Amino acid sequence: MGALFLVQAVSGLVLACHYTAHELYAFGSVVHIVHDVNYGWFFRSLHSNGASVFFICIYCHIGRGIYYHSFFLKKVWCVGVMMYIILMCIAFLGYVLPWGQMSYWGATVITNLFSAIPYIGLDITKWVWGGFSVCDATLKRFYILHLYLPFLLVGLFFLHMYYLHQVGSNNPLGVEDYGDLVTFHPYYSFKDFLGVVGVVGGLLMIVFFSPDLFSSPENFIPANPYKTPSHIEPEWYFLFAYTILRSVPSKSGGVMALGFSVVVLFFLVLRPKSFHLGSQFYPLSQLFFWLFVSSFLMLTYIGMRPAESPYYELGYYAMVLYFSYFMFGWCLERFWDYFMVHLQYSRLGSRRGNWGVLGIWPFNLWYHGSAELSWKDL
Repeated sequence: MGALFLVQAVSGLVLACHYTAHELYAFGSVVHIVHDVNYGWFFRSLHSNGASVFFICIYCHIGRGIYYHSFFLKKVWCVGVMMYIILMCIAFLGYVLPWGQMSYWGATVITNLFSAIPYIGLDITKWVWGGFSVCDATLKRFYILHLYLPFLLVGLFFLHMYYLHQVGSNNPLGVEDYGDLVTFHPYYSFKDFLGVVGVVGGLLMIVFFSPDLFSSPENFIPANPYKTPSHIEPEWYFLFAYTILRSVPSKSGGVMALGFSVVVLFFLVLRPKSFHLGSQFYPLSQLFFWLFVSSFLMLTYIGMRPAESPYYELGYYAMVLYFSYFMFGWCLERFWDYFMVHLQYSRLGSRRGNWGVLGIWPFNLWYHGSAELSWKDL
């Protein structure tokens, strides 16, 4: 991800040298970059597709952290979620800059979400616009924020690394053992090098052979405030949240659900700890995790479809499954821990002639601890 961020920074700097942040010239400046600037087509495609590949890596990173319970490293996790939110803001602002049809109407739809805030929502929306609708002032503000927010992201990155190096990285075994450490070089440095080559190589394949893979056809048309596209949709990495937004009938409820779909990652640090760190030790939790991943992919797919039956109903069920993982995922791990203690205590009780009150006493053993049964007996 560090290599991709560097690619985005360099390509973005080149594009900024030729881009014009004006509602009359923004679309034409992008066309000028692609057709007239030396290798402009390459840097433009590299920047736009690089954002998509970046988010693929981000979602894999977040999914890995959830699977192996890395959210118990609370400071590391919270800073990482803040980086994710800022990255979403940067990507949205950058999506508006080409000033095509989908860029303009996407900005209109997303900024209108502020109007759902009671009493002050409309004033906030006009303040963001710099007028009574998305206009030249909006484009200039988005351009400035798109340039400067990455510096905040870099600062959070170093804070993320600082907290991570204080406690050490998580591992698939979920244990803290410093006796079998290996040096970073050459083992991990070579592994990281192969990862960088693979990801950047895949990005270059997209740039050279399918540069419009993640682009919307509507965005090749200049922005027209008088003609609304038949189906407005954001970039694919926002589609899961967009589907959640339109799956709730109420506007204010949909905005709250959209925000909570991202903010809910913060609440994972409050999740009760299980005996083992990671879903890999819990079969039911593994099943629920992959159902959660399936719901995320389903929400992303449904976001590409029109808001009609059966996509509306499927989006609602996928949204329920998405939030259910965060609300009830820990219960399956607690149940599995209780089940294993219950089973082992039954075996020990049959040998010792002391069964206790099954269903209550094993739970007290598990919750409060007991010298009679240690985890070495499991």
